[in-house]
Amino acid sequence: MNARLLVLLAALAGAGVQAQHAQHPGHGASPMPYAGMQDREIKALSAEERGALLEGQGMGLALAAELNGYPGPVHVLELADALQLTGEQRHATHQLMQAHKAEARELGAQVLAAEGELDRAFAGRRIDDAEIARLTARIGELQGRLRAAHLRTHLKQAALLTPPQVAKYQQLRGYTTAASGAEGKR
Repeated sequence: MNARLLVLLAALAGAGVQAQHAQHPGHGASPMPYAGMQDREIKALSAEERGALLEGQGMGLALAAELNGYPGPVHVLELADALQLTGEQRHATHQLMQAHKAEARELGAQVLAAEGELDRAFAGRRIDDAEIARLTARIGELQGRLRAAHLRTHLKQAALLTPPQVAKYQQLRGYTTAASGAEGKR
């Protein structure tokens, strides 16, 4: 290879690395992207994320359901009058939401405990490949259970509504227009 070709290849490789860093916030943009995070109770989670887990908030975990015609109970209750919910539907939705919140809060607390264990293992310098595998598998399993709980709740909520109510919900939430024929989707 001649020297010009080597210089060109080196320049292209450098540009690729820079482009990759530009796609990942915190990489290359600032020399201290995580400054201040070292003081968090659990380093990998913000106070807002911890609060959302403890409160059983949705955190976008059920978007696959929500955006495909499976409403969630919190928003159904917010729109109860516009959806013309019956007394029975209101009661069933309220019960569903209460049961879901209890389950989501319990799972959220378990996620926090597992994240805390991972954080403490690193902080205490008692971590190795096997412990990383064990702890992250536990966190992943809990996160999966939490997401499934949110998704199942949307499935149950949709079953409590009529197709026209689901269509109206989608319209009110801005997912469809009145003339889009959303009534057939579910």
